Amino acid sequence: MVPSMPDAETNATNFAPVETIAGAMDGGLLLLCDHASPALPEAYGRLGLTPEHFRRHIAYDIGAADLTRRLAAIIGAPALLTTFSRLLIDPNRGADDPTLVMRISDRALIPGNARIDAAEIERRRRLYWQPYRDAIDATLDAMVAAGPAPAIIAIHSFTPVWRGHPRPWHVGVLWDQDDRLARPFIDALRGDSSLVIGDNEPYDGALEGDTMFDHGTARGLAHMLVEVRQDLIAERASAELWAERLAPMIALGRAAPNVHMIHHHESRATTPARLHRIREKRS
Repeated sequence: MVPSMPDAETNATNFAPVETIAGAMDGGLLLLCDHASPALPEAYGRLGLTPEHFRRHIAYDIGAADLTRRLAAIIGAPALLTTFSRLLIDPNRGADDPTLVMRISDRALIPGNARIDAAEIERRRRLYWQPYRDAIDATLDAMVAAGPAPAIIAIHSFTPVWRGHPRPWHVGVLWDQDDRLARPFIDALRGDSSLVIGDNEPYDGALEGDTMFDHGTARGLAHMLVEVRQDLIAERASAELWAERLAPMIALGRAAPNVHMIHHHESRATTPARLHRIREKRS
């Protein structure tokens, strides 16, 4: 189902696309959760899908919102979470990314997206994608004004099996050129011999236009994207336990030299072939 423009516009006024968690604006850390929710604005129905689809990873990052909220509470950091499903529009993709609105996700056809036109994609970008990105920029501006340059951590989750292949990692840490935050965090994680840690696995951290690129790399702010395997955090209690496990390691990363300085780096995602490979892995 693709709503008419009046329906979409009216519905958007009653649907806040961003959840904001208050925290220390001078604390030097902002938490993000790009794929926090499987919800859709009422006008979009279920995009032609069944309720079961919205319990799957194609709709949201299972467990990531609970993990983010608990981390924010432990650390005292502000956090921003989306309130709409990635099936509507993916807030982590660049505005011109051809997979901004997925027509097929993990072999599931999304009927409500299959034939949408450029005007509908732009409408979703304006009503849902852009407010989230604007909220990130506004929060970062306020944090820069209030204290040290903030580091950014985006919380995601990944499936334990992908296309028949088990994934051994418990946690993956994604980064591009700037490893000021990622490297000490990875080192701390690897200090626990019970964990299998992915360094730019199961995905690559270099994707121009994604949240980390636009708000981290482009602004010269230390950043990383943390992926936790979904079976470990699918229940709220387990997600909160993982938050308590990860919080001290995040503190080690924040204490690393130069994390709260502004540095500028070039992205590694510079060629069309590389961008295609990264998008394929992330789809």
